[in-house]
Amino acid sequence: MRLIIMGPPGAGKGTQATALAARINGAHISTGDIFRANVAEETELGTLAKQYMDAGEYVPDEVTNAMVKDRLSQPDALTAFLLDGYPRTLDQVHTLDAMLADLGSQLDGVVALTVDSEELIARLLKRAQTSGRTDDTEDVIRHRQEVYVSETAPLLDVYRERGILFEVDGMGSIEDIEARVAAALPA
Repeated sequence: MRLIIMGPPGAGKGTQATALAARINGAHISTGDIFRANVAEETELGTLAKQYMDAGEYVPDEVTNAMVKDRLSQPDALTAFLLDGYPRTLDQVHTLDAMLADLGSQLDGVVALTVDSEELIARLLKRAQTSGRTDDTEDVIRHRQEVYVSETAPLLDVYRERGILFEVDGMGSIEDIEARVAAALPA
């Protein structure tokens, strides 16, 4: 199964992605994790990505697309994967479509977690206290929410029109959300 998990920052994508990737026995491909690893290692990509991440902006498409294309071609992602944090723009949707076509595959579904905006901000402020992430200030969090609404939320309509969007209530316990995600997946 080839899936995407979507939702605004703080919706619980990372938390749910781990369980969902295990459920489908696929690779969990998190662009955020890859960016943060590069930042921690102070690679050239990491230095570039950090500038955008700290400002609450998306890392440029050309950097992200190349990274995802390489990752999707690796053996553990050929039969099943869960994309977490990609695509984020309409251009990336088209790029992903082309990547998958080159690999002879297509998406099976898109799981979209929905969460109240004030709950999202509270979750991310709490995460900032426990994780020490420098990109989790209230101003950056609010800006990231606005960027999501303007640039990424329109992707939901694309996947809804394709008939592969599965919207899931992202409020409640981790276990309750995980059960709702599992119930929403195509058979």
